Amino acid sequence: MRAPGFTIIVHRDGALDSRQYHIPRWAARTGALAVAGLAIGLAAVAVAYGPTVVAAGRTASLTRQVQRLTEENRRVTELASALDEAEARYAHLRGMLGAGGDAPDTTRDDASSSPAAERLYGAPPMAARAPAAGDSSESAGPSVPHRWPLAVAAYRTRGLAAGSSGEERHPGIDLAVPVGSEVRAAGGGIARATGTDAAYGLYVLLRHPEGYETMYGHLSRVLVARGEQVRAGQVIALSGNSGRSTAPHLHFEVKRHGRSADPLSLVKEGT
Repeated sequence: MRAPGFTIIVHRDGALDSRQYHIPRWAARTGALAVAGLAIGLAAVAVAYGPTVVAAGRTASLTRQVQRLTEENRRVTELASALDEAEARYAHLRGMLGAGGDAPDTTRDDASSSPAAERLYGAPPMAARAPAAGDSSESAGPSVPHRWPLAVAAYRTRGLAAGSSGEERHPGIDLAVPVGSEVRAAGGGIARATGTDAAYGLYVLLRHPEGYETMYGHLSRVLVARGEQVRAGQVIALSGNSGRSTAPHLHFEVKRHGRSADPLSLVKEGT
């Protein structure tokens, strides 16, 4: 007589015979207990090591986030340094162009100043008029750029700059002056163009002999017409803050045969 238990009948489709499997009750109970124990064991392992597995999976993501935050922190530090420098320069500029109107002392010895400090460019006062035809101090005809374009002291905020591949990043110099300062022709020539540019705002472009051209940008008012003959030192415009500009200044640019030249190598202060 068989021991009490369970009988499993297996019948294959299309077959005439079937198979019977007898499982004693004790074996069924043992199997059930084993399955239950295995399930409990797996659940315990999941509870114990699940957080560790999840944390290990997040390690790569956290590493990338740390690298990104480190890079952003470096950029913030650089921006803060640049902002501090800009604020210091702006404070210097405001002091120079303050309400007192005193011209800065350009006669002091610069040997004790910081090598990184920007130089202050000044020119002696001039009469706000075009030179008379008989004035021997001015050339009535065309001439290469040789005169300083401002009659007031100016602070150079940016110079001629080129990119790593040789392209021009800033073809000229920027001279900070109050709005309405007189802008003078650096040399005698013809007003080749005047108008408005998205970057330089109101501008005047003069053509000189020997392939030279000078450009004056960010103006508030243009005082010459296209095609007009101008003399060296003639007031051709008033400085301003037009175009892509963050503060009042004059953009002064010199080109020869289409290539930028350093204005400071041609134009001298007070001439």
